Amino acid sequence: MAEEVHLGLPGPWAADYREKADHYTTKIGGVPDWPTGDMGIKPEMLQCSLCGTKLCLVAQVYAPVVKLNIEERIIYVLVCPTPECGPKPQSWKVLRVQKCRNVEQTEGDGDELGQGTGPPSTSVPEEQIDKNKSHDINDDDFDLDALAEALEQAATLASNSKKKNKSKCANAPIERPVLKEKPADLSIPVLPCFYIYYDKEQYRVKVAVGSSSNEFPLDKEMTDTGNYEEEKWDGEKYEYDKAIGADRTFLKFKKRLDAYPEQCFRYSYGGKPLLAATKVQDAGTCRFCGSPRQYELQLMSPLLYFLHEAGKGSSNYGPSNWTWLTLIVYTCSKSCCPSSCGGRPCGCCWGVAEEEITIQEDEAV
Repeated sequence: MAEEVHLGLPGPWAADYREKADHYTTKIGGVPDWPTGDMGIKPEMLQCSLCGTKLCLVAQVYAPVVKLNIEERIIYVLVCPTPECGPKPQSWKVLRVQKCRNVEQTEGDGDELGQGTGPPSTSVPEEQIDKNKSHDINDDDFDLDALAEALEQAATLASNSKKKNKSKCANAPIERPVLKEKPADLSIPVLPCFYIYYDKEQYRVKVAVGSSSNEFPLDKEMTDTGNYEEEKWDGEKYEYDKAIGADRTFLKFKKRLDAYPEQCFRYSYGGKPLLAATKVQDAGTCRFCGSPRQYELQLMSPLLYFLHEAGKGSSNYGPSNWTWLTLIVYTCSKSCCPSSCGGRPCGCCWGVAEEEITIQEDEAV
């Protein structure tokens, strides 16, 4: 079964490029919307590796993983705003931020989960165990009438106390916590900001029926896996193939791009990227858990057009010197969570991991 590819298409522009949203928002440009004020992100993670300049946000993608039961998860793509560093691969960074899952285990679950550990056990003397057994055996000697009377008295006292507290607070105003919005950091450079909506990619193929060469839509919706099965592509006839010396990989890329010319990014967790060149850089392994990285999303060149057009006549940095065709983001296949709570996921804090990004440029430029 073909994997679904979700296309990030341009929505409304932000009224203010520095306006605040939340981490559930998917957008291009603007300022990062962190899930919480104290993320524990090291300053160097938000600085250019080449010149030390503060990075600006290119894309913020809310990306939960249902099959791993991870709901709070965001991908941030950042770049150095200086013209000298912008085109270089070392000036780009990808941060995966997610809330760590609670892995605390109940007694006896350690072996089932393969962890080999569980909550600390308590040593109980044998004589105490014997006493407990004797209490279990002599349940008939327990005074149930005395227990019932004690419970009734306790309930009466609790009810009276609740009524007194209610009468004291009946006319008191309800105090709600006041959320103080953190002032915007004007030192952070911003790109023009617009919001994203999703659409599922569909395509049509030419099917030869008898002598007819008409184009028929597929009865079953087909979705893209980026680099789909080669035999499927061999069966299709493109006008681009008429070009002498045309690179087939690039032509496949262009065909899919032309079908949705406004696509700003493509998302398919664990799928396959849509390559613009045959040379692919190794995505490597996760630096925290050692698991192989896998494809998750890629930025597409149409977003360069939107950012460039919006940045005309303003002091905002524009990607006029970017020549890439696509930026491919690879993330940890297990989506591990590097927790700040002693290195163990606790379910109460957020983890931040730097992931891999590869650039495929237009070699003709």
